[in-house]
Amino acid sequence: MYFSTQLNHHTFFSSSYTDLALEPNPSDHPRASTIFPSKSQTDVRERRRSNHLNHVSPGQLTKKYSSCSTIFLDDSTVSQPNLRTTVKCMTLAIYYHIKNRDADRSLDIFDERLHPLTREKIPEEYFEHDPEHKFIYRFVHTLSSAAQLTADGAVVTLVYLERLLTYAEIDICPTNWKRIVLGAILLASKFWDDRAVWNVDDCQILKDVTVEDMNEMERHFLELLQFNINVPFSVYAKYYFDLRSLADDNNLNVLVTPLSKERAQNLEAISRLCDDKYKDVCRAAMRRSVSADNFIGIRRSNAILS
Repeated sequence: MYFSTQLNHHTFFSSSYTDLALEPNPSDHPRASTIFPSKSQTDVRERRRSNHLNHVSPGQLTKKYSSCSTIFLDDSTVSQPNLRTTVKCMTLAIYYHIKNRDADRSLDIFDERLHPLTREKIPEEYFEHDPEHKFIYRFVHTLSSAAQLTADGAVVTLVYLERLLTYAEIDICPTNWKRIVLGAILLASKFWDDRAVWNVDDCQILKDVTVEDMNEMERHFLELLQFNINVPFSVYAKYYFDLRSLADDNNLNVLVTPLSKERAQNLEAISRLCDDKYKDVCRAAMRRSVSADNFIGIRRSNAILS
């Protein structure tokens, strides 16, 4: 009887772990779909449907397309994203997270009603309306400038934000979005950009926030992330390209210029350098894998063609 109980207990947890393994977290696994594109699809489809019914084609006259004679490129790459464009896309993803949230689950540490960022009395009606994208952008732009956040750090900010929402099983809503975004930017600046950002520096921007409050929120943020601040490059690249798709779906203005001869030569040189580094890594890996075979000699069989 005891063995049967233990076996059933083991089977229950094994099946639970199997179910969890079938649904990997998008902020941890490169093959799991990011969350924010699904939050935006409803609005994108409705906008396209409305444009189709009203015979409107926004952005088609101003958007530049490449041709056989001219190639248009922006100045953003996965390794060196454009800061302004990336922050605008990241805040748009946050906007859709808030607008199309499933519920209003939250934690006290992120509740701005309990931990206000200003001494001014905020009316309760303020928390009943979703913030506009331009308001989110201004808030994030101010914080990112103070924290010296880089463009790739902005991408990681979104990774940390979605990781918090899934790990802690909460929603980002009008009452908590500012403190959640603040915590994600702090972590991205410190751990991804590796900058000596002190919480007291951000208190110079948010003058009514105490250092103790910032430290407490950062500690809770890390605990809710289970201290998992690692972001594989494959996950980072997935978020970067999904943000580019989000910009395209929402007709965000991205500055593009014709590909010049000088820039084409620079891109070719960078590509050649990356290719050489990749080959060096492969040769080093091959030498390491062959070293153990030297004890018995390397044998290669002849190919048989039939």
